[in-house]
Amino acid sequence: MATLSCQFHLAIHRLPCKARVRPCFSCSVQPSQSNIKVVVINGAAKEIGRAAVIAVTKARGMEVAGAVDSYCVGEDIGKVCDMEEPLEIPIMNDLTMVLGSISQSKETGVVVDFTQPSAVYDNVKQATAFGLRSVVYVPRITVDTISALSAFCEKASMGCLVAPTLSIGSILLQQAAISASFHYNNVEIVESRAHATDLPSPDAIQIANNLSNLGQIYNREDLSTDVSARGQVLGEDGVRVHSMVLPGLPSSTTVYFSGPGEVYTIKHDITDVQCLMPGLLLAIRKVARLKHLVYGLEKFL
Repeated sequence: MATLSCQFHLAIHRLPCKARVRPCFSCSVQPSQSNIKVVVINGAAKEIGRAAVIAVTKARGMEVAGAVDSYCVGEDIGKVCDMEEPLEIPIMNDLTMVLGSISQSKETGVVVDFTQPSAVYDNVKQATAFGLRSVVYVPRITVDTISALSAFCEKASMGCLVAPTLSIGSILLQQAAISASFHYNNVEIVESRAHATDLPSPDAIQIANNLSNLGQIYNREDLSTDVSARGQVLGEDGVRVHSMVLPGLPSSTTVYFSGPGEVYTIKHDITDVQCLMPGLLLAIRKVARLKHLVYGLEKFL
């Protein structure tokens, strides 16, 4: 990006009596980097990491400055992402080295963390030490870790955005479910996944958590948990989750509410990891102005 800088000079010289005095303009193009955000992708070789590299490269005002992963070390991240041209950025397995190489940059730096729950706290500490903010999308981070990160970021006056989901559609579903919960006494969450990993899913758990502690007890006429086929009860408010796993199924979350004479259904399907990229780019733009930890991308919608 470049800024057009113009200066106005009024030059007056000794001229003949009838000569006109003409103003002199000079213009120059100067680079302006204040709005550019350099982004380090930690977990760059994962499917979501590769999608993030492509999305950031195409986004206005952003550029990939580093790629960290324990896989494909030394390979150009552009080639790993099957981009038309290499980015001339090798994948490295040392986050500290990557952060040190860009810490002197004048641009706003953001580290996107796609790693593991056990590594998040140390990763954010390292990013903060080098003056970079963090966007964390790592499922199943413990409450203790989030509390520790919040205290650390508050003390360091450095922003961090922890996002349980980057899907804007998923956030809208959660918000709609909260609104509906005040009008219905019965609710069930049904999810489908292609693979049986981490069930119930973080999305289903988040919805159940959002519906809890609102002063509502759901499914009062069927609170028994003795029958396993009735699903898993999350929390103490009677919210049940049913998980269906079949190869080839899209990742889908459906919330059913019912009242006298009606059923209200909210559904969200994810067919590709690309659905997370608009939320990721929004998170990168918003975290640059934070001086504390924010939990949940929905705070910025």
